[in-house]
Amino acid sequence: MILVLGGTTEGRIAVRTLEEAGKPFYYSTRGSEQDITLHNGIRLQGGMDGSGLESFCRSHHISLLVDAAHPFAGELHRNVGEAAGRLRIPVIRYERIYPKREAEGIVWCRDYGDAICRIREEGIRVLLALTGVQTIGKLETLWREGCRCYFRILDRESSRELARRQGFSEEYLCYYRTGEDERLPMRRLRPDAILLKESGVSGGFPEKVEAARELGIRIFAIERPPLPEDFVTVNGEHGLRRMVEKFVPDFYPLRSGLTTGTCATAAAVAATWDLFGFGGQPRPGEFPVVLPNGEQISVPVENREGFPHSCLVNGSRMRKAEACVIKDAGDDPDITDGMRIKASVAVPYEADEPGGGEAADYNIVVTGGEGIGIVTLSGLGLEPGMPAINPTPRKMIADNVRLCLERLGIPRRSAPFLVTISVPSGEEIAGRTFNPRLGIRGGISIIGTSGIVKPFSTEAFIGSIRKSMEVARATGSPRVVISSGAKSERYIKAYYPDLPAQAFVHYGNFIGETLKIADELGVPRVTLGVMIGKAVKLAEGNLDTHSKKVTMNRDFILDIARQAACGEEVAAAIRQMNLARELWSIIPAEKTEGFAKLLIGYCRRCCASLLPHGELTILLISEDGKIYV
Repeated sequence: MILVLGGTTEGRIAVRTLEEAGKPFYYSTRGSEQDITLHNGIRLQGGMDGSGLESFCRSHHISLLVDAAHPFAGELHRNVGEAAGRLRIPVIRYERIYPKREAEGIVWCRDYGDAICRIREEGIRVLLALTGVQTIGKLETLWREGCRCYFRILDRESSRELARRQGFSEEYLCYYRTGEDERLPMRRLRPDAILLKESGVSGGFPEKVEAARELGIRIFAIERPPLPEDFVTVNGEHGLRRMVEKFVPDFYPLRSGLTTGTCATAAAVAATWDLFGFGGQPRPGEFPVVLPNGEQISVPVENREGFPHSCLVNGSRMRKAEACVIKDAGDDPDITDGMRIKASVAVPYEADEPGGGEAADYNIVVTGGEGIGIVTLSGLGLEPGMPAINPTPRKMIADNVRLCLERLGIPRRSAPFLVTISVPSGEEIAGRTFNPRLGIRGGISIIGTSGIVKPFSTEAFIGSIRKSMEVARATGSPRVVISSGAKSERYIKAYYPDLPAQAFVHYGNFIGETLKIADELGVPRVTLGVMIGKAVKLAEGNLDTHSKKVTMNRDFILDIARQAACGEEVAAAIRQMNLARELWSIIPAEKTEGFAKLLIGYCRRCCASLLPHGELTILLISEDGKIYV
């Protein structure tokens, strides 16, 4: 059994991540004020001291602790570490993402005592503390001795009562408003300085610092306390799931994997380390990769592919190192599973010579080598003739190589760092994919938008849809909105701003199953949001739109275009297109509305019988968020 200690944004994400398994776990918070929906999780309320935590873990057979509590909950972290040590169970620390500590403009303090000393030394007379109601007592020396201190706290009675118990006047309380511009209270109170905790990105640290800098206000920040050394740290949902899979292998029915983009990135980081850092510490077996969402995971890399060596690139003598990652797709049925994905990093010898001055940034060039396909048609987001390395993994590779160079202290130079991605078996494997049909010749694509492959069994995914639908119905929302995922949901939420968050349900590819569930549960009104890639499949009668089950039918799309009175020039473009989203640029502006209405009509014809007792609204969503009804 798994026990999560939460009460934070990270706790919410931990719950969402564990819920994907469809198995029970415990979620503990100190108070009862966090509103959170649990399908499989069991809610616990009330703080546990060290002995209480240890006793609970023993009696409930806890095999893994997830510490997702606030970074400044020092006593809790110590209790977790001590209990886990005695029971010999692992701890995953779900840490926040923290911006790099800046020395300029911020006075960093070890603790509250250090902060008091530094604030006194600087002669601060008016202070705005953004450190929360729990810290009023810790700063009592300041506000008792004449420094006018304002504390921003949550607007709830329990917080006001705690301030009163600490002897603090309500006159100097101000309240946090969700979404409020951080500059507003600073402008209103005109403090000489602000005091904040190193609360990370999810705690709004960057926004508070930026607001104070803009207004010329001094900034004092308290460093987050250290964690027990035995904690295994992650800072995002993907890393959390991968660590849970490691420590509790049977918790998830299917194991997650890595995209080709993440594997290529890890190989590129390892090759960069080999090129510049091999003479220092022993080479690690895993290398850090920052994913597109900002979290960092560790990826296993094969042993070093030889030491750096000389080579010629376009007639220039360069120093090069190579590294390799074996693609692990988890339990996803991916044809690329087990492939060797290689990266080489090369830099001209002239870059090591003194002189020339430091450049503004590293000149990182990412290209494809053996086994990487070449784009031959437009519409894929890459220019014809370019290697098939999609924009997201291309940026991911460059950003992570840049981070590695910074960590190794390599000076910025205008000389190029040439990163070449190759897959020795890529050309042979590509023949068994959709790549030839998409106009990608000679190899595979390096793809991946999240960096992680999260497989779901059909049964488990449909089960999660049912539970989400049950929660949506229980809210009493006037309608339930179903969409394929986060992107389309974001646009539809703007269309229905007054609906509760629980009213939005993801169908993934299972449109038919989701509508059947809505009918079984008696949902009176359902809005189906669909983007054009799935819409052209649904319109033809395909209720499961997964790309492994069905591909777009150009002849069917041509027929709809002709019904919308589009001419032969449009028809010719449709015959040549590779992705359905190209239709938004192919269909003339004056014909788009008519084409969209026809497409929606076909989708409605396919879906209406699945919701015989409810009202169905279908929204077609363009790539830039425009909605057609």
